[in-house]
Amino acid sequence: MGWLEAIVLGIVQGLTEFLPISSSAHQSIVGQLFFGGHDPGAAFTAITQLGTETAVVVYFARDIGRIIKNWALALFGRIPRNDPDARIGWLVILGSVPIVIGGLLFEDAIDTWLRNLWITVAMLAGVGVLLWLADRFAKHSYELDQLTWRDGIALGFAQALALIPGVSRSGATISAGLYLGYTRPAATRYAFLLAIPAVFGSGLYKLKDIGAETGLEWGPIIVATVISFVVGLAVIHWLLRYVSKHSFSIFVWYRLAVAAVLAALLATGYLQPI
Repeated sequence: MGWLEAIVLGIVQGLTEFLPISSSAHQSIVGQLFFGGHDPGAAFTAITQLGTETAVVVYFARDIGRIIKNWALALFGRIPRNDPDARIGWLVILGSVPIVIGGLLFEDAIDTWLRNLWITVAMLAGVGVLLWLADRFAKHSYELDQLTWRDGIALGFAQALALIPGVSRSGATISAGLYLGYTRPAATRYAFLLAIPAVFGSGLYKLKDIGAETGLEWGPIIVATVISFVVGLAVIHWLLRYVSKHSFSIFVWYRLAVAAVLAALLATGYLQPI
């Protein structure tokens, strides 16, 4: 991987990780369109996500610190076990289990045939429609401190769908949150928090793939990861302000447009599915 490719894909990762439009799909598309038909691969995506997820930790540092503190206090009986922050702490842990198990069981498929761009087309369009339905018809009345055990675990299974490129981790979790009746800001914030254990675990696990055999080198990977952190931090700030006043319609139409363009490029042979 060259330096220019690393810089561009780092920017793409930062721009698309938190928006419900699928960062893995965009990395694959950009790589194949502009860098000699080369898909950067699941390992590159997972490692550069360490940058964007570090942005989440920095942005939500106060919330994360409070959740960890209250989770620990509740664990030892110092505060009520039904404390909202303690409950969120447990649900982030439990909600991370499905994606961890799925990632380990289906690692080979995720690295190979699930990156078929026709699957990406289907996921971009399908999840876009689901996001529109949830945003348009759900009641959006619950806040994050009202998150129940049932809903938290359900959101964990929704997040696991993001193992399929084109789904979008935030898109799947936000859509499920909206269906369950949570407000747009609440669903979005929880999607950010829920992703932390899984993304850090996946990124650190994939560090083993850096080397000559995979075409990944430490220098470009570090540059891409740092860039994704800086861009991702700005995107988090913008997105949370945006969803407090607007619907997700712009992201739905964008997903459908990208799916249509990608399908046309595949149908004409300009891009190869894998």
